Amino acid sequence: LFYFLYHIIVLEIFKSSSVLSSCRLRRQFYLNGIHKPGDVMLGGLFEVHYTSIFPDFDPPGFRHAMTMAFAIDEINRNSNLLPNVTLGYSLYDNCATLVIGFSAALSLVSGREEQFLLLENCSGTSPVLGIVGDSFSTFSIATSDVIGLFNLPIVSYFATCSCLSDRHRFPSFFRTIPSDAFQVHAMIQILKHFGWTWAGLLISDDDYGHHAAQSFQTELVQSGGGCLAYTEILPWGENTAELWRIVQMMKKSTARVVIVFAHQITMIQLMEEVVRQNVTGLQWMASEAWTTAAVLQTPHLMPYLGGTLGIAIRRGEIPGLRDFLLRTHPDLYDNNNHGNSMVRMFWEHTFQCRFPPPPAGWVESGGAICTGEEVLESVETEFLDVSNLRPEYNIYKAVYALAYALDDMLQCTPGRGPFSGNSCTTLQTMEPWKFLHYLEKVNFTTSFGDQVSFDENGDALPIYDVMNWLWIPDGRTKVQNVGVVKKTTLTGEELTLDEDKIFWNFDSKQPPRSVCSESCPPGTRMARKNGQPVCCFDCVLCSEGKFSNKPDSVECTSCPEDFASSPQRDHCVPKKIEFLSYHEPLGICLTSTSLLGTFICAVVLGIFIHHRSTPVVRANNSELSFLILMSLKLCFLCSLLFIGRPRLWTCQMRHAAFGISFVLCVSCILVKTMVVLAVFKASKPGGGASLKWFGAVQQRGTVLLLTCIQAAICVVWIVSASPLPHKNTQYHSDKIVYECVVGSTVGFAVLLGYIGLLAILSFLLAFLARNLPDNFNEAKLITFSMLIFCAVWVAFVPAYVNSPGKYADAVEVFAILASSFGLLVALFGPKCYIILLRPERNTKKAIMGRCQHFGMSVKINIISIPHSSCPDWPHERISTDGNHVL
Repeated sequence: LFYFLYHIIVLEIFKSSSVLSSCRLRRQFYLNGIHKPGDVMLGGLFEVHYTSIFPDFDPPGFRHAMTMAFAIDEINRNSNLLPNVTLGYSLYDNCATLVIGFSAALSLVSGREEQFLLLENCSGTSPVLGIVGDSFSTFSIATSDVIGLFNLPIVSYFATCSCLSDRHRFPSFFRTIPSDAFQVHAMIQILKHFGWTWAGLLISDDDYGHHAAQSFQTELVQSGGGCLAYTEILPWGENTAELWRIVQMMKKSTARVVIVFAHQITMIQLMEEVVRQNVTGLQWMASEAWTTAAVLQTPHLMPYLGGTLGIAIRRGEIPGLRDFLLRTHPDLYDNNNHGNSMVRMFWEHTFQCRFPPPPAGWVESGGAICTGEEVLESVETEFLDVSNLRPEYNIYKAVYALAYALDDMLQCTPGRGPFSGNSCTTLQTMEPWKFLHYLEKVNFTTSFGDQVSFDENGDALPIYDVMNWLWIPDGRTKVQNVGVVKKTTLTGEELTLDEDKIFWNFDSKQPPRSVCSESCPPGTRMARKNGQPVCCFDCVLCSEGKFSNKPDSVECTSCPEDFASSPQRDHCVPKKIEFLSYHEPLGICLTSTSLLGTFICAVVLGIFIHHRSTPVVRANNSELSFLILMSLKLCFLCSLLFIGRPRLWTCQMRHAAFGISFVLCVSCILVKTMVVLAVFKASKPGGGASLKWFGAVQQRGTVLLLTCIQAAICVVWIVSASPLPHKNTQYHSDKIVYECVVGSTVGFAVLLGYIGLLAILSFLLAFLARNLPDNFNEAKLITFSMLIFCAVWVAFVPAYVNSPGKYADAVEVFAILASSFGLLVALFGPKCYIILLRPERNTKKAIMGRCQHFGMSVKINIISIPHSSCPDWPHERISTDGNHVL
């Protein structure tokens, strides 16, 4: 649309009867303006009326235009700046309308005379050297897209859209106001400062609003500063239904902070709907477009807008401006016939009068006629308020930037110029791109002390004031400066706030809370809610073994291996170390039981040694009995290796000692059982030959051989896959269970299997010999002891496999102790009973009487048999060595 409009206008402008001799304007735009002739003309575009349809006069906008006139007048009076050149100006009212603003820009470029000769100086107002404006980003984009084709410089004082920093698209655009990119940074810093992570965003339906929204959303995500609850586009003009919907959304939203990038015209319409729906309790944040808008600072709106925080253009001082404004008069330049319609409109608005000829019915209705004699200083008007010069200060700097660039160009020394062949340029031979070169290099300091220069994108060094709307209940309002945000080459972006000065429009007089979800405390992590922004989340307690020590942690951190998370999950604590200890009740009980068993073995051994010459001891192969008692004592003691903190040597020794001790014990029992069967087999005709295999040497050798096999199994196991101490954290995440891993399950299984094989073999042999004469036949006792032994270890396997940590060791110790006590009691209990309590049965006569009970009387030759057989033959005698019955 912009390009189409441009081509239509340009064709109308440059149609002429003789293209080589002169041009004639076929059409002129009738615009409100102020004009003053000069050697070099500067153009200006300002918003003096809100709209062309409803011409509400804007005194601050007119003050903006007169500020440019003042700056040019001041430059013309300065003998050090452009001493031989007089600046003139053409200032137009854009009426806050794109078509009018665009038409005004084209008028500035083409000139205002109906006809002028080509290649000659034109009489009247000449085309401008540069344009100061426009106040709207959209207008500036449209103007720069066209005017930029001719490299004519445009220096805006109020257009902040970050899109205008695109040097490829807008090569001749400059501005003395920071771009929205920096304004967005400033607002996000304020949001972070007060912890506002949940906010709504309202934008105007133009380039200014859309680019601000895009930049804001992008920066907010990248900085992690929060989320937007909603983003709404405010309509232009009267659209009550849409405004009602937007305010309803604001009312229902949990976001207490509302950020608005819009012009004051749009804000007026929005606030009317806010008042109608009585939406209070919101914290407003204003962009620079309406931060200092006095039209919004009324008793009617301040109950809603009080406490507003806004980003404002840098405030400056312009000495002499108020005196210049007081000299404003409708007859200004009228004698030169250049027009001053903008001044006349201001005068009519200020004094509520009309210049003749007045509109029909004006006098009859009581309206006054303007005489020109009215005294401007006698009325209260915003036009004369120079206490808060913000856009005006940017206009002032823009005019001086153009003047300094022109001065640098005119001071160029031929032969030292920046152009081809070190040449310079003059006003007569100047091309626009050459003037742009000087404008890009301009660098000066204002009387207020601010440095003015442009970066590679045509942007000035950014600085903003942070403003706060103070509402005093008596109806007075005040917009006060509570901070500053700026960017420096040394420290980057800085935000400084004086929180003690900030007025909060809430009962608590404190900053509001505006979050979608409350902050997650240490010990929890944020779990995002499905379908909602990242700022909406649940706080989930860290799982066991993990922690978070900062608020709003996204993830929980795993504790080191030897540490567990605290109950609050906010730090790690050393894990409790667990093993079967001598200091805990279970360990104490097992240790006591082990020592008790060892003590009992020692007592029984002492009894047998003390009564070694008695028939009960001598008649039951005392050597094997002593060996069984010694092995049982080792079995009881080896259980102590399973108690205490596991170490390498205890892990290696515990199963080896346990396996060898039990094999020694069971092999002795097996040999004793085999001897009993051999003796009674020898009592039959022809069975005596078998006894030669069960002499004392053979018994010892068999026991040694069977025990060495177990020892070999243990050695192979330890060498190939040695048991090792291990820190197990799988059973409990808050504990370290010290245990011995077997290294090789096969080795452990072979060790237990070998013991089980010997035990089963002993049980079967003893079971076969259970019905032999039983005076001192141990077959029944061995059968019973092996039955206990096998039952214990059969139950041990599933209990061991299913017992975690130290309880596996406890189960194994219990099995060792239970089987050891079973063997001790079953084998030696009856004998100790006879020796200690029934000594009358511990005699040869008693033994023989018991044997004759079975009616067995056999006449045999003198033979040598083990003493464990029953001496039920007549004429026998017991050998003195205690190993044989003769």
